[in-house]
Amino acid sequence: MARSRLTPEREAELYAAVLDLLREVGYDALTMDAIAARTHSSKATLYRQWGSKPELVAHAMRHNKPIKLVDVDTGTLRGDFHAVMAHTDDCQMEKDSALMRGLFHAVHDNPDLLQALRELLIEPELNGLAQILQRAVDRGEIAADNPALKYVTHMLVGAIVARQLIEDRSPDGSFLTSYFDAVVLPALGV
Repeated sequence: MARSRLTPEREAELYAAVLDLLREVGYDALTMDAIAARTHSSKATLYRQWGSKPELVAHAMRHNKPIKLVDVDTGTLRGDFHAVMAHTDDCQMEKDSALMRGLFHAVHDNPDLLQALRELLIEPELNGLAQILQRAVDRGEIAADNPALKYVTHMLVGAIVARQLIEDRSPDGSFLTSYFDAVVLPALGV
């Protein structure tokens, strides 16, 4: 797929418009026509650049991430997580959580959306987290055979989902940081 001729500023503008529309109408009602109208671009340009609605949505979600996990390396696992949280804005996290909840409902009827989200958003995040955890193992912070290692992602996603279900509140940096320190680090023996 030829992705060319868009400036980073224009690409960011398009992604922001896609996410705004997604928040307004939801995935199923989101159309390439609506995106083209909102962004003053042609549908042909959108399809040439991104190929499909699922790919465009997944790229927009990926672009919206404040930090790439793979780039975080403070020298300690606790420091790495706190650095990630320092780059996370609570208002943005609340908006993103609502957006992700909507997308998780949409993937049940849209396997192409699930595939695009896995490839462009979920896998890079999982790989970044795996590298952070591997560095902690290499430094001797975590035992390589610690059974909790394979559940870190589940713990973090569980915290995000549970906060909404149990407390009817979106997760924020303070909650996730205290959860990480109180639950994840002890489970890892840190």
